Amino acid sequence: MSYWDKEKECMPREQLRELQLRRLKETVYRVYAFVPAYKAKMDQAGIRPDDIKCLEDLEKLPFTTKQDLRDNYPFGLFALPMSEVVRIHSSSGTTGKPTVVGYSKKDIDTWSELMARALTSAGATRYSVIQNAYGYGLFTGGLGVHYGAEKIGASVIPSSGGNTKRQIMLMQDFGTTELTCTPSYVLFMYEIMQEMGIEPADLKLKAGIFGAEPWSENMRREIENKLKIKAYDIYGLSEVIGPGVAIECACKQGLHIAEDHFIAEVIDPLSEKVLDDGSQGELVITTISKEALPIIRYRTRDLTALDRNICDCGRTHTRMRKVLGRSDDMVIIRGVNVFPSMVESVLLNIPGVEPHYLLIVERKGNLDQLEVQVEVSEKLFSDEVRKLEELGAVIGKEMESALGINAKIRLVEPKSIQRSEGKAKRVIDRRNI
Repeated sequence: MSYWDKEKECMPREQLRELQLRRLKETVYRVYAFVPAYKAKMDQAGIRPDDIKCLEDLEKLPFTTKQDLRDNYPFGLFALPMSEVVRIHSSSGTTGKPTVVGYSKKDIDTWSELMARALTSAGATRYSVIQNAYGYGLFTGGLGVHYGAEKIGASVIPSSGGNTKRQIMLMQDFGTTELTCTPSYVLFMYEIMQEMGIEPADLKLKAGIFGAEPWSENMRREIENKLKIKAYDIYGLSEVIGPGVAIECACKQGLHIAEDHFIAEVIDPLSEKVLDDGSQGELVITTISKEALPIIRYRTRDLTALDRNICDCGRTHTRMRKVLGRSDDMVIIRGVNVFPSMVESVLLNIPGVEPHYLLIVERKGNLDQLEVQVEVSEKLFSDEVRKLEELGAVIGKEMESALGINAKIRLVEPKSIQRSEGKAKRVIDRRNI
């Protein structure tokens, strides 16, 4: 097993909890003293910093949501003066005001350390050549991975997103051993490799670290089988710090959360009550070491479950299951909750089906209808109509069994569903609701 900082990653649970409590208390005092919005929320809830005496008291604190960041745009949640903020990142703001995050010099050092820990967990070393195809700029993915890779002494190729043929040329010419990007993009890369007549054996690629969108175990198998690499899931979000909040180890039995820097809870999204370990709900994260933008009980909208048992790798930090999806990516159709990852998992078990699909939801009269557009292989699409009809019927039956609803299955020709070099768009909801 590979560790970046074994002492911290394998810290005894009791010692880890003591560290968390000390850092939590410090964080709560800081936000109460320096962030008026947090002070107002805590005063309204009747909570003072002195009320936090144990980790269980975290439940007393109010939640933070993305709307809080928008309401305090741009710098209202910062706990430091701008003279001490050395970096600003931001979301695209396509659905309203963007969310803005800030970093102190120490925050950047912490982030680099966390990403070094994450990359090492996935097998990267100072001898690695890491091609970083996450976007650079206001998006946190690119720079987060970059600094972590430099921290471990690896050679970094800052290729960013896009220009796929050039990405593949760089892999060949520079001897890329690890690739970082979204899982949907690496499958698109594979398609282009096939068009270029390049096989996985022509590359030195050994592993991929994929995140920024939910992806299923079946997609992992698809990636690993096609590219002959090990595929690791990484988790993070800009509001918390960026990538590096959690990552899988070689055991691939959940993503280890860096609990010396974050406290994770899972809540029922409706009642907002904290759930027991193993129960699926919404992930809530509290930062306990950040200076510029400390976040208390941030509702991520990501759906997962926690496992506090010690992993076979020896790491003691809590693991989270692969994210099922985001509550805001979920569509409710005739009372049934449907996530793209559930559909993906079904499709990738069926021979001849490509890992590219689109869910289209419409309302006809008073009834919601789901259409699943599915790409099929070149060979199947050029086959006789009867075989396509049989495949459509099989997909429809499997989908009904897994989701509990009927869906219209539309088989489409290869490469007809739009590809993404970043996060894949899986759902088009045309209902006016």
